[in-house]
Amino acid sequence: MSASGGGKAIIAALLANLGIAIAKFVGFLVSGSSSMLAESVHSLADTGNQGLLLLGGRKSRKLADESHPFGYGRERYVYAFVVSIILFSVGGVFSIYEGVEKIQHANEHALDNPIVPLVILLVAIGLESFSLRTAIRESNHVRGNQGWISFIRHAKAPELPVVLLEDVAALTGLVFAFAGVGLTTITHDGIFDAIGTLAIGVLLVLVAIILGIETKSLLVGEGASAGDTDKIRDAINAHPDVEALIHMKTLYLGPDELLVAAKLAFGKTKKLSDVAASIDAVEAAIRAEVPIARIIYLEPDVYSPPNAANPATDTIVIKGAD
Repeated sequence: MSASGGGKAIIAALLANLGIAIAKFVGFLVSGSSSMLAESVHSLADTGNQGLLLLGGRKSRKLADESHPFGYGRERYVYAFVVSIILFSVGGVFSIYEGVEKIQHANEHALDNPIVPLVILLVAIGLESFSLRTAIRESNHVRGNQGWISFIRHAKAPELPVVLLEDVAALTGLVFAFAGVGLTTITHDGIFDAIGTLAIGVLLVLVAIILGIETKSLLVGEGASAGDTDKIRDAINAHPDVEALIHMKTLYLGPDELLVAAKLAFGKTKKLSDVAASIDAVEAAIRAEVPIARIIYLEPDVYSPPNAANPATDTIVIKGAD
């Protein structure tokens, strides 16, 4: 997987969640805590999610073929969207159901050996903190000067935002579980453990909705960022033979592959061989400025107002115009 995919962060999260899931389930069997059961399912779902992200990264590297002439880069978006669905259904909905059921029968669910789940939760908090630290370090390599919210909203590689949100949700869920088990131990009232379970479920549903919204946008198709769009536009207009950039469209075919299509105006008296050479030079200039612009289609034309048929979506730049 490419650096933007955060392979180290995914593997660290997978190993941490697998160990934590086993430990939490043992804690549930020993204590009967519904918070521990919810957290066990949460960690098990997270482990499967990281496996899906790795599988999506592997499938995205398949070479283009007749059925998929632009390649399989969007496999990563598909698997990230599946992750959001699993987090919502397996993690969130199950925990909410378990929490509501335990609230209705709180007095029937006293905890046995509460010290065991508390110790397990403390260890899990340490392991999740290590996983989150790895995800933050990997994200810092690619997020630049963006804030964390902006990075999660605008990242084209879905894996790092998914792992970041999962780890934050996991740590918060562990705090809820620790509080629920701890208060139930102190008060001998099972309602606190049930409330902790319900809080974990609500948290997971919210995170899943955020992930689903952001990944859906990538699946539908997003264009280049404003910064990359400016670089591409400047590279085109920098060529002396280009009289105008009539319109331009961009589309991410995958996290590391950008499609650029543009119509360029050349002089009416230009020879075809000269236009072809100019187009090759413009393509090279675009790739130099934006290396992920791997597929570029440039159409030569002569500029006139009717060329700009859709000013709401087309980019029109005429040299010498304000």
